[in-house]
Parts: sequence; C-alpha cells; structure tokens
Amino acid sequence: MKTLIIEDELRAREHMIHLLLDNFPSVEVVGAVGSIKDSIAWLGAHEAPDVIFMDVELSDGSSFDIFTQIDVPSPVVMTTAYDQYAVQAFEVNALDYLLKPINLKDLQRAIARITSGEAVKPSNEVVRNLINQVRKEKFLIRLNDRIVPVRTTDIAYFYSEDKNSFLVTRSGSSYVLDESLDALAGSLDPAEFFRISRSCIISESVIDSVSKLMGGRLRISVRRDIPANTDFTVSRARVDDFLSWLEK
Repeated sequence: MKTLIIEDELRAREHMIHLLLDNFPSVEVVGAVGSIKDSIAWLGAHEAPDVIFMDVELSDGSSFDIFTQIDVPSPVVMTTAYDQYAVQAFEVNALDYLLKPINLKDLQRAIARITSGEAVKPSNEVVRNLINQVRKEKFLIRLNDRIVPVRTTDIAYFYSEDKNSFLVTRSGSSYVLDESLDALAGSLDPAEFFRISRSCIISESVIDSVSKLMGGRLRISVRRDIPANTDFTVSRARVDDFLSWLEK
C-alpha cells in the first residue's frame, strides 16, 4: 500500500511513519511533505498513492486548499486536533479522520477501511461541504456564568503565550480560548486569516504595513486602533506565502 504523508510537524510526521512501518507490513511510505505547495508539486510529479494521510493545518495554510487547486487522486485520511463538532463534519462527508495524538487502534481502523475498499476518493463537492461546516462564523467565549459570542469578522488576531491561546478583537477585548492555534487555523477563512508564525494568526483587515527585518523575516505593523498584545513577526519559512496571500 503506497502511502503519502502530508504533515508539517516533523515529530508528528515521524510518529506516523513509525506507526505505519512498525505495524503494517504492506505499507510503503512513498513520500512525506509539509506544505500545500509541496503537496501539489508531489502529486503532480508522482503516481497516485493508495492513500494520503493529510494534516488539516499545514505550514502555509489549510490542507483543504489543496483540493481547490488540483484533483486529489487518492482516498484521504485527515489528521486533526479539531473538536467533536468538526469530527462530525468529517463523518457526514464520508472522509475518514484520525484525532491527534494518533494511536494505533484508530490507525488500524483507518487502514482496515482502505484495504476493504470502503474509503473513497473525495470529490471537490464533498470537500467544499466539509469546509463550509468546519469553518466557524463565531466563537462562544465562556466567562464564569456568561457566554460572550464573538463573530469571526470582529477578530483582529489570535496568539499563544505560556501554553495558552488568546483571541483579540478589533475593539481591544482579549479572551482565553480552550483551542490551540493548530486546532483554530483550519476553521478560519484562509482569505481573511494567515498564520504568520507558530504563535500568531492575524486578520488581513488589521494590517497597516509590513517592513523587512534582517534574516529574511518580516514585521507587521497593525492599525493604531488595534491593541498589540504580541509580536507580529512573519517567520522566515512563511514569508513567500504571506506575501502571496497579501497580494490576493
């Protein structure tokens, strides 16, 4: 069984490779990539694998964007840190999934579906339905005995600090979130939000200017009315994708 792994975190990629090779003699890992760009290039240059294990959030955006640019030729198993609501969306759209951290039992279930022929190649319509269900239009913030709804269009940025995730609105309110930035990234509209680093996801609407730093990185200045609670530096690996995103 020829297998392609699309996963941007090296540790998670190596964990998946070891789980597959140590427990499934029929599996051959024919490739491992970590970005939308590299995934599209790999699929265009190689014979279609028997299965693709695909992380939802990649280094340059959501893996769903792969489906909007090319025809994905193989059955897909999504790997995700999403909550149960998003998992239900995967089930409705007939895509298999693995919740992180991935364990052997769940992987055995996915492999069994593939070898039995139960897993099918997802159509673009299926993926569009999935994207529409997973992406959030609002966040419900729980504050003691209150629930505060925050529309996604009112969000300036997300950031992480000391293992906590925060949401900051355009009006300056800041809220602690239960989700990690990894879990958040795939549920946001990639036309509006970009993950500039491991610790920050920013809305295009609050960017005032961009300046160059030494070492190939970029520094974002947000609008004056937006509170700057974190560092807005674009990591070197994301600079090209960020500039392409900003030009759209």
